[in-house]
Amino acid sequence: MKKLFFIFVFIILFITDINSEIIKNIEISGNVRISDETIILFSEIKKNQDLKNENLNLIIKKLYTTNFFSDINIAFDDGILKISVKENPVVQTLQFKGIKNKRILEVLNDTIQLKEKSSFLKSIAKSDEKIITNILRSNGYYFAEVNSKIISNPNNTVDLIYDVVLGERALITKIKFIGDKKIKDRKLRSIIISEEAKFWKFISRRKYLDINRIEFDEKLLTNYYKNSGYFNISVESSSAQIIDESNFELVFNINAGEKYYFNNLKLNIPENYSIDNFKNILNLFDKLKGKIYSLNKIEKILNEIDKIVLTKEFEFINAKYDEVITKKNKINLTIKLEETEKTYIEKINIYGNYITDENVIRNSLIVDEGDAYNQILINKSINDIRSKNIFKSVKYVIEENLSKKTKIINIEVEEKPTGEIYAGAGTGTSGTSLNFGIKENNFLGQGKRIDTNFLISDTSIQGKFSLTNPNFRNSNKSLSTSIESTKTDLMSKFGYETNKTGFSVGTSFEQAENLYFSPSFSTYFETLDTSSKASAAKKKQDGSYLDLKFSYGLTLNKLNQNFQPSEGSRNHFSQDLPIFSDDWSFANTYTFSKYLRLGKDSIFSINFLAKTVNSLTGEDVRVSKRIFIPSRRLRGFEYGKIGPIDSGDHIGGNYASSLSFNSTLPQLFPTLQNIDFSLFFDTANVWGVDYNSSLDSSKIRSSTGLSIDWFTPIGPLSFSFAKPITKASSDSTETFRFDIGTSF
Repeated sequence: MKKLFFIFVFIILFITDINSEIIKNIEISGNVRISDETIILFSEIKKNQDLKNENLNLIIKKLYTTNFFSDINIAFDDGILKISVKENPVVQTLQFKGIKNKRILEVLNDTIQLKEKSSFLKSIAKSDEKIITNILRSNGYYFAEVNSKIISNPNNTVDLIYDVVLGERALITKIKFIGDKKIKDRKLRSIIISEEAKFWKFISRRKYLDINRIEFDEKLLTNYYKNSGYFNISVESSSAQIIDESNFELVFNINAGEKYYFNNLKLNIPENYSIDNFKNILNLFDKLKGKIYSLNKIEKILNEIDKIVLTKEFEFINAKYDEVITKKNKINLTIKLEETEKTYIEKINIYGNYITDENVIRNSLIVDEGDAYNQILINKSINDIRSKNIFKSVKYVIEENLSKKTKIINIEVEEKPTGEIYAGAGTGTSGTSLNFGIKENNFLGQGKRIDTNFLISDTSIQGKFSLTNPNFRNSNKSLSTSIESTKTDLMSKFGYETNKTGFSVGTSFEQAENLYFSPSFSTYFETLDTSSKASAAKKKQDGSYLDLKFSYGLTLNKLNQNFQPSEGSRNHFSQDLPIFSDDWSFANTYTFSKYLRLGKDSIFSINFLAKTVNSLTGEDVRVSKRIFIPSRRLRGFEYGKIGPIDSGDHIGGNYASSLSFNSTLPQLFPTLQNIDFSLFFDTANVWGVDYNSSLDSSKIRSSTGLSIDWFTPIGPLSFSFAKPITKASSDSTETFRFDIGTSF
């Protein structure tokens, strides 16, 4: 029995020894370009390694994934592992024929997989054909055809040529919205990125068909509807329909559904947290109950929670919310605050910023390596990066190290073109104007903004250059500098002309919630010339002036949106204080705006303005500094043609105020999607002259009327029909006013 046992053990050991395949040496053959060391590295094999645990097929698979080889053979004999390879050819040259646009060529070279000096695979070349086609389509070349040509060379290299037939660029001639849309077409067109091709939009690339852009348009429409109360909004379909060989009609089929309103709002917090810390949230709940449903309003609540998390240092907390439809058009909102596992941030990695300096991104992070991990703060940091408007996309991935209870945050950004050329033109009863400008929102990869603008009108020529650093010295404060020069000819209207050149530097930051503070210093040199018929007081001001002043502004902004607001208010106060001046004048300005939603389609607004300018020394305020009421604040009167008069010229005043009431009318004509009607009542006055009180005017001017905004194929056209109610005999009135203009 013992003999049998020993025989069995001997057999097992013998078999084990036979199956033990130790790699004593590795021999590589067939390689010319790829070194032996590189092949061994990618195969992940070593000398003295037991091959019994290694699959030869797996080694072959690993080597094939390098794309270096077209054929691989492996043999093992007497401890020697023999690897025989046949290398893929190398791309010697790569060309795009049929494409001259440098920007598109740069994008193609950066995006395709095959590069010069890389290994060539026919399958990857075919894959690149599809990539090239998609990029060309995203740039409007919807009918582009791409074919690859491969020219083999004797030295195991290839010349790769992509032969491109661009065809005509696909224009979006018309954008339609169908279905249960509930909102005017004109408004919906202003929301999406795609735009109709118009002759004045010769610079814009948005007029060309881009399937990827259409998908983003769907998201923008969905978000807008949800912020307008349409909880169950659905963009049923979007399609590009061919009109002719190069023109498309873009059609969005929308099912808006009914408007929803907030009903019960509830906050759930962990047992060990005091509800007193969240009183602001409960106050917001009280204000929201019964109001129109809006994603932005929910976002505002979550932002308030972010602030509480920061101030109270609630490190390990996360916020989620649930929405439940209870009865008709009512939504119950429950926000849950939950404690999370105590983990810390080990490292933050940032990828994809080839142009943008990494510090520009890190300055937007309110978390740092070593901090407690908090999902709320992570989300806020990512949103702050996105708000810089210099990235096409911002994504992040969290890696967990369970043993160390730490997390690694990998942030990947995709940069986008940040340069912009813009132009505009306008004409109306008050004259014509033309402006042109160039912007760059990420100068030298530092997140800095440059803006160069030129404006020409019937009465003035202006050039301005400005540079803004939104995160000066890695803070949340911006620093702006500007240089401008303006020549204004008002001889025929007001009896004088000026040439003014100046420089300014200032900062801006959020002092408290929704309260912004913006101090600045400026200096400018001005020459003033008057007409021969001007009054003695005005002629006295002929000459050159140097001014150095300190200015500041306070803005309390509670509008629901800065562009076309429908709810909320805005208060702004600013003051100009002289440091050095020939007339030592100081100015104050206060504006107030309030917006209310009336019913389904009407917005009621109140706008108030008050301005003063005075001299600290009792000297006459320079005529170029005196105040005139803007035309938009007193319709029915010519600009600058109210208030004090001297020698036949309106000279402005030291004081001015205006109050306007405006109400958009419900959709009177459902078929007229591109026309808005508004009723208005304006009242204003300009008064006060330093050197002669007899020129003063105490008469309050007022007017009422109808304004029409018509969005035509040649640009937006604005009409106002105004009837002066109270006026002075010296005033110049205008019953009708129109303006047409656009930007492109």
